[in-house]
Amino acid sequence: RHPLATFFHLFFRVSAIVTYLFCDWFSNSFVACFVTILLLLSFDFWSVKNVTGRLLVGLRWWNQIDEDGKSHWVFEAKKVPTIAASTEAEARIFWLGLIICPVIWTVFFFSTLFSLKLKWLALVIAGISLQTANLYGYIHCKLGGQRSNSRVTSRFFVTADVPKRQTRRISEDHIEEHGKKGT
Repeated sequence: RHPLATFFHLFFRVSAIVTYLFCDWFSNSFVACFVTILLLLSFDFWSVKNVTGRLLVGLRWWNQIDEDGKSHWVFEAKKVPTIAASTEAEARIFWLGLIICPVIWTVFFFSTLFSLKLKWLALVIAGISLQTANLYGYIHCKLGGQRSNSRVTSRFFVTADVPKRQTRRISEDHIEEHGKKGT
């Protein structure tokens, strides 16, 4: 059981939404409201991606840059043979929070757009982006985590072989240089 992780999974999400709805009541400063909500959204993104996803449902995702500078997305799912009733409830809370909040931010987008409160539009777009990025990552984890595990493992062994390949390249370059000098 992970009650603290469950609490923070919902706390930052709900706090950002409540602050967005009632920020005008507590502060006249647009900048203070904007920064507060953006910080809550950022804390939510980080905590869901790095902590609650691992603890509550055994999923994680990240972006990895290889030696060539290419970006690779890695989606991982932990094999769990049996799920206890408490962790099943936590998993439901995780998925409901993950799905409902981007829908709410999408509703905020249309209400902001139609009410012509364009200064809030950037914040709402940031909320949609951060929320849907986590949703997208965890859906990929859930649907294809096993396939990515083998990719991660194979990449690990390939990178363990890098010093051998680099030594081989250096010796080949050395041979080419001698070949050029001899001709």
